[in-house]
Amino acid sequence: MDTRELSYFVAAAEELHFGRAAQRLGITQPPLSRAIGRLERRLGVALLHRTSRRVTLTDAGAVLLAEARPILAALAAAERHTRRAGTSGPGLVLATKAGASGELLAKLLDAYAAEPGAVPVDLALCESQPQRLLHDGRADVALLHQPFDPVAGLDTEILHTEGQVAIVPSGHPVAVRAELRTADVSDLPDLPLARWPGPDGAYPDGPGAEVRNQTQLFQLIALGRTAVIMPESSGAGLPEGLTAVPIVDAPAVTTVIAWPPHSRSRALALLVRVATRF
Repeated sequence: MDTRELSYFVAAAEELHFGRAAQRLGITQPPLSRAIGRLERRLGVALLHRTSRRVTLTDAGAVLLAEARPILAALAAAERHTRRAGTSGPGLVLATKAGASGELLAKLLDAYAAEPGAVPVDLALCESQPQRLLHDGRADVALLHQPFDPVAGLDTEILHTEGQVAIVPSGHPVAVRAELRTADVSDLPDLPLARWPGPDGAYPDGPGAEVRNQTQLFQLIALGRTAVIMPESSGAGLPEGLTAVPIVDAPAVTTVIAWPPHSRSRALALLVRVATRF
């Protein structure tokens, strides 16, 4: 199967519009249509239903889209890894969510830097989904938080487990409570829980504010527009006007260090060993 045809199909399947897909690929529409037609003939199935008004995926097309995405991501990762190995000096890229695991991250970087054989560590601070940077080769290692961040296909070591807190405006009635239950926060009509985008970039349904990063989130909480349930460590050093209240029945959050299973980097192995000492 030709990888160019596969990438053309993925663009058309995600856009469900040949004009937008062609623009995204930097080509004109006729070669895109021809490439997908060749792919359909080779496979012997229709991948896309086309009418004058819309484009939709067939069942076969949905299967190929699910299979094609990780294939193309793996190829892109192989290319990035190869280029980095050939053109850059020794070093590691560590991905993590901006604002998460701040104290743990600082301790890890300091302890690693003191080790013989340590290499420079660049940080890739993400708004969400740091595991994507591992899968596509933009990062060598990541700090992830279960059960929120998927770790399928990655090697991991557990670093830390903690409870969760509700972060609310300091002037709200629940802010003076010693503890809360999940339902106490979920059912607040005047303070709906914030909504984060999923892996596909879409927000779940609900009345809460749509947020993409912690700075935006905390500002909206301070304005009394939303609330959030987060790991206990996120409640340290909150901006003025915000209060963290423990959630006694929330599931524990486990911080893990994760890396691709094919890695043979001694520098990465050393970083993982240092991380597991905490």
